Amino acid sequence: MNTDVVVVGAGVMGASIALELARAGRRVIVVDKAGGVGLGSTSASSAIVRFNFSTHAGVAASWEAQFCWRAWSEHLGCAVDNPVRFERCGLAVLDVDAAPRSAVLPLFDAVGVPYQEWDADALAARIPGLDPGRYFPPKRLDDEAFWAPAPGTLGAVFTPDAGYISDPQLAAQNLAAAAQRFGVEFRFRRTVTGIRSTAGRVTAVLLDDGSALACATVVNAAGPWSGRLNELAGVGRDFTIGVRPLRQEVGYLRAPAGFNPEGAAGVTVADLDLGTYLRGEVGGGLLVGGAEPECDPLEWLDDPDDAWPNPTAAVFEAQATRAARRLTGLTVPNRPRGVVGVYDVADDWTPIYDRTELDGYYVAMGTSGNQFKNAPLVGQLMATLIEAVEGGVDHDADPVGFVGKHTGQVIDLGAFSRRRSVNTANSGTVFG
Repeated sequence: MNTDVVVVGAGVMGASIALELARAGRRVIVVDKAGGVGLGSTSASSAIVRFNFSTHAGVAASWEAQFCWRAWSEHLGCAVDNPVRFERCGLAVLDVDAAPRSAVLPLFDAVGVPYQEWDADALAARIPGLDPGRYFPPKRLDDEAFWAPAPGTLGAVFTPDAGYISDPQLAAQNLAAAAQRFGVEFRFRRTVTGIRSTAGRVTAVLLDDGSALACATVVNAAGPWSGRLNELAGVGRDFTIGVRPLRQEVGYLRAPAGFNPEGAAGVTVADLDLGTYLRGEVGGGLLVGGAEPECDPLEWLDDPDDAWPNPTAAVFEAQATRAARRLTGLTVPNRPRGVVGVYDVADDWTPIYDRTELDGYYVAMGTSGNQFKNAPLVGQLMATLIEAVEGGVDHDADPVGFVGKHTGQVIDLGAFSRRRSVNTANSGTVFG
C-alpha cells in the first residue's frame, strides 16, 4: 500500500504537520536522520510564545496558536503521557526604534491581542531589579561606550497572555504520540538521498538504506537541512526568499533575587535595546539569548552538521553581561552554560509555508528560530494548503486563506509564499 505523504523532519513542525494530515485521512510516514522526535533545532528552542510580529498574518497566527497551547489536550485530540505545560508569564517588549510600538499596536488591535503600555516607571515597578535605561544601539563588550551611563529611559509594551512552553522537545513528542494514534509511522536514523519525480510530479522519497517510499506528496520540514533537501528535489528556482543555517546559543543562568517571585517564571523580556532577550523558568532559572545586534558577528553555516555543539565563552559572556546590564542583580558566571541550536533563517525572518514548482512537493521552512510558538497551527496551515492545492487551487495566483478555529481571524497564507516580496517592515532579527 502506497503512502500518501512523506514528511521529512521529526521536529515540532514535522510532527504537527503529520498529525494534521493524518487527521485529514491521509496515510503519513515521517522520516528523520536523528534517533527520535525533536532532537534537532526543536530541542534548543527557548519556546517563547509571543505575538509581536511585523505583519497581520504573523500576529494572527501566533495569537491563534496560543489557544492551541492553552488547550493542549484538546488540540492533540487524545490523552498523552506527560503533556507539556504552557506557562503564562507575560512578555515585556522594550521600546526601540527598530521595532516601534506604533507599528505593532494597530496589528494587536486588529487581531484582538490584549496589551498594556508601560512608561519607564511602570516598567521598573513591574519587573523587580530591571534598569529602564535606554542604551541603544547594542555594543560589544570591548567598546568603552558599552559601560556609558544611559542617556535616557524607555518603556515597554506588555502582553499578559504571552509565555513559554515548559519543554520544547516534549511538545514535539506529544504531537508525535498523537500522530501515531492517528496512524502516522515514524522512521528514524534514515537519511533522504533523493526525491524521485515523473512528469513534474513527486513519486517517491529515496532513503539511505536503498528503500523507496512511494508517495504523491512530500513535505519538507527538515529545519536547517531544508535547503539541502530542496536541492535533492531540484526545486527553488522560483524562490524569491532565500534561507540559510545560522548557529545560535542560548545561555542558562540563575535569575537574580526577586525576578521569579514565589517560584513563578518572571516576566519574559524582549530587549532589542541591548540586543538580547530574557526568559525566566519556574524554579529560579533564566534563559538568555541574542537578538542579532549589528555589532555581533553572525555564524552562518554552509552545512548545519558543522555547528560546534557546545556554548562558547565569548558568546555567553556577551549575552550574560548584556542581561546583567538590564537586570542589575544578575551575576555573570565564569563558565558558559546553555544550549546550541541551528536556525533555518529566511531573508526576512518570515517562514515559507508553500508549494513549489514540483507538484506534490511542499515546504515548511525558513522558520528562523521564531516559529516554535506557531507549531500547533503550522500543521493546520499546511494541511489546509495541501488540500486546496491538490484539489486544483492555484495558490500562487489566488492565495489560500485559513480561518482560525479559536479567533476567527483570516490568515492569508500568501504572506508565507516562497515568491513573496521581502518583508522590509521586519526588525531584521529573530523577532521577525
